[in-house]
Amino acid sequence: MHKTLVVIPARFGSTRLPGKPLIKIAGREMLLRVADIARYVCQNLAQCDYVVATDDVRIEQLCQQHQVPCIMTSPQCSSGTERCYDVLQKVPEKPDFIVNLQGDNPLCPPWFISALIESWRTSEVGEVFTPYVDLTWQELDKLREVKKITPFSGTTVQVNKAQLALTFSKNIIPAIRKEQDMRDSTELSPVKRHIGLYGYTTKALEAYLALPESTYEACEGLEQMRFLENAMAVKMVPVSYRGRTGMSGVDSPEDIERAQAIIAKDGEYDLSR
Repeated sequence: MHKTLVVIPARFGSTRLPGKPLIKIAGREMLLRVADIARYVCQNLAQCDYVVATDDVRIEQLCQQHQVPCIMTSPQCSSGTERCYDVLQKVPEKPDFIVNLQGDNPLCPPWFISALIESWRTSEVGEVFTPYVDLTWQELDKLREVKKITPFSGTTVQVNKAQLALTFSKNIIPAIRKEQDMRDSTELSPVKRHIGLYGYTTKALEAYLALPESTYEACEGLEQMRFLENAMAVKMVPVSYRGRTGMSGVDSPEDIERAQAIIAKDGEYDLSR
């Protein structure tokens, strides 16, 4: 059985929300919520561990107080991916698969993480694993409205028949020529929204850090394009929010209010089993 490590990058010095991992959401620190999710996933999977990766002693102290595994990483790390790589250099036993679970993602469904790990364990192809959701027409309409205000929010992906990514974009892809005909014939649009959660083989993570920034990565501001532009297989994993309200990272005071509203509406995840 191959070993999985869920790494939770947690940086104190956020520009918009200083001390973000320590901010409480519905009474519990954001980072502890993420750690709870990682712990739950690893308890239900063989050969799976988790660890917080930080460069700040205040975050380290919070982890120690709550018996959360923590590794101090270099303050030179400029991204969560780099922090994952730094952890890889410091753990006594190298994992075969690393999940990058950002410390500002307190509402990440645990089954998303499990789905990535399961896909890696059972797939014959794929060096990077990342989830997506199929958008209904109503969800596509909403995404279009959001992009009128914040054009670079939300990422879409095109997927081939082997469930490998063809390309990612901050534009909505594909273009739909006969949209009304499609709307009349199917509930789901052809647009797939990428969920920013990643799992990498150790080899893929090491390769990523050794490669220079790629052309479309720079244009789109999407680090996963570096894998595609270097012919590395990115396996797309279909997931569903199971009726819950989806939310990605917490980046602003408004996001905190939104996260708390979602918890009040949908309830806490059941992490007891």
